[in-house]
This record gives sequence, structure tokens and C-alpha cells, in this order.
Amino acid sequence: MTEDMKYPIGHFNHEGPITVQQRVDWITEISVLPTRLAAALQGLSSEQLDTPYRPEGWTIRQVTHHIADSHLNSFTRFKLALTEEQPTIKPYYEDRWALLSDTLEAPVELSTTLIKALHERWVILLRSMTDEDYARTFFHPGSKQVNRLEHATGMYAWHGRHHVAHITSLRVRMGW
Repeated sequence: MTEDMKYPIGHFNHEGPITVQQRVDWITEISVLPTRLAAALQGLSSEQLDTPYRPEGWTIRQVTHHIADSHLNSFTRFKLALTEEQPTIKPYYEDRWALLSDTLEAPVELSTTLIKALHERWVILLRSMTDEDYARTFFHPGSKQVNRLEHATGMYAWHGRHHVAHITSLRVRMGW
């Protein structure tokens, strides 16, 4: 497996202070993810949706449902961090979630609908946040790291692009 198949847009990496403009750009990326994801999935057959994006990787169906699962968890983490003092969040086993029947079998439209609604709410929240809100934190017991909401905003903007690139890269390789 090549690194570009696993990380087609590279790893998330932001060094230095996060500017207001950077946050605005990340919020824009979060706001357009539902449209970009729908375009990436447009016209794919059930067989194509059940094709892994790389050897040993998830299928396009699993990737789509994973985005919904992951972003729903992140939205919850934002709300916890905005309403509690540095909450310890609940990690989840995304690899195990990807093997559950709803992820393996459900139509992708269920998750694209969820992602669209979720991102509309998330963007309202993100646009309402102050500098102080973006400085709020949560503790991730898996990584043992304290995460600032401004950094999490960038991570999830990247996360959406990352997984859409899995789908679009596979489409290019397969000539779909």
C-alpha cells in the first residue's frame, strides 16, 4: 500500500498560531463537505460502494458511514467542551464501528442526509463561537492529549477532505 492511498491529501498538520482567517477557512470546508461528499458518491452502484478504497481499507460505504459517525462524535465533543470545564471525552473504536451491520449494509444516503443536517448545525455553532470558546479544551484519554477546539476545527475540516479524497482517488484509479 502506498502512503498516498492511505493519506491522499497528506496528514493534518498545522503549526503555529491559528488565525481567525484560518478558522473561517476551516469552517467553510466543514460547510461544503456534504456537497463534496454527495458529488464524490454520485452515480456509484452498490457494487462500487462496496469496493475498498485501498487494499486492506474500508469500502466507500464504510467510509461514508464513518464520516457520519466521526463527525457526530466530534460535534458532541465540541458541545461538551463548550459547556463543561475540560471534559474527558469518550473515545470509540472506529474500526469496530466500521464492522457493524449499519455501516456494512445501510444505504449511504442515510449518512449523507445525517452529515448534511449535522454540518448545518455544526457550522451555526462554529460561526457563533468567540475566541475564548475556540480556546476551550477537552481531554482525550486515548491519546492522553488536551485538545483545543480551534485545533479540532482544523482536524475535522481535514478529516472530511481526507475521506472524500479516498473516494475520488478510487474513482480516478478505477475509471468510474
